[in-house]
Amino acid sequence: MRRLILALAMIWAGFGAAAQELSALARLVPQDSRIEATQDGTVRLSLALSQPVPWRVRVMADPPRLVMDFREVDWQGIGGIAHPGLPDLRAGVFRPGWSRLVAELPGPMLVAEAGMVTEGATRVEVELHPADAAAFAEKAAAPEPPGWALPPPADVPRPPAPGSGALVVVLDPGHGGIDPGAERDGATEAALVLGFARELKEALLRQGGFTVVMTREEDVFVPLETRISIARAAGAHVFLSLHADALAEGEAVGATVYTLSDDASDRAAQTLAERHDRADLLAGVDLTEQDDLVAGVLMDMARTETVPRVERLSAALVTAIKGAGLRMHRHPHQEAGFSVLKSPDIPSALLELGFLSSARDLARLQDAAWRAKMAAAIVAGLKDWAAKDAVLSGMAGQ
Repeated sequence: MRRLILALAMIWAGFGAAAQELSALARLVPQDSRIEATQDGTVRLSLALSQPVPWRVRVMADPPRLVMDFREVDWQGIGGIAHPGLPDLRAGVFRPGWSRLVAELPGPMLVAEAGMVTEGATRVEVELHPADAAAFAEKAAAPEPPGWALPPPADVPRPPAPGSGALVVVLDPGHGGIDPGAERDGATEAALVLGFARELKEALLRQGGFTVVMTREEDVFVPLETRISIARAAGAHVFLSLHADALAEGEAVGATVYTLSDDASDRAAQTLAERHDRADLLAGVDLTEQDDLVAGVLMDMARTETVPRVERLSAALVTAIKGAGLRMHRHPHQEAGFSVLKSPDIPSALLELGFLSSARDLARLQDAAWRAKMAAAIVAGLKDWAAKDAVLSGMAGQ
């Protein structure tokens, strides 16, 4: 059996020119894959694939993580692989033609060996050793090798020219690609909310008077900042982010409308907001330097005008959902610091359709009749909000 142990520079340079000719999608073989941790802190990954593919590996910081890019792998089953020694493990589509596996590390670690077995069963094997902070920081800060860049900004859809008075609604199905969101019994949050967003889009267009843009139309990773950019480019009148998370903390049953606030309603709301930002950090997108002092002041001024509109939006959605007889959280409107809601001049809300940590909510999300009722309620809520907002905004401008 031929074994390739490759220096990182060789991997970065584009290993496997012959493999570039392979056209079939490679698949993870989860039953033959394993991750092991030893008492001295060494972590070994052995990932079985259906065929060889070009791949690259490096470490990144804040938080410390191992990042491996592949062209392209179906990662179905990755969630079932035990990962001792690794706080988190996730994988999925990262950009067209490429997938990414991210392993969060318990602390500073460096790649001691990385290789692919290319004869017989294909396996990617990586061995990580604990390292001192300085050595790790040096490797993590190394310039990106050729071809190792963040994905280009997502294509911003150009909405059709709206008719007179049409309300431009941007629907944001949460998560996607490398970030599947919550998972339960084979269902993923990313897939559930994408399916619902498509159904809601159809319901809005059937109603008439709406122009609808979606931040993603398929199972791909879209950074939080890009989702906001899509809304702004579309000239959004309202931005609605759709989720179905999981929470172990406190009560988490029923639909909940979240709006932006620096102070979370409770610890559970704060946990959700932190989790959403963390998905971007693990994937390699850092939001921490997006707002400088001047921009922050300008955004606060814009939000002063937007906040009353957001409050009316959340109230309209809660009223419509309750009016349809659909289950809501006992605190149906909550607040937290969700980055995706930070557009200062676009009324924005995040709707948790339910929580996958609740078996009843999962059953509802998988019920076509329930989804149709929820879509109809949201349409009604948006219509009611738009009518009142037009009147009140006009009065405020006089």
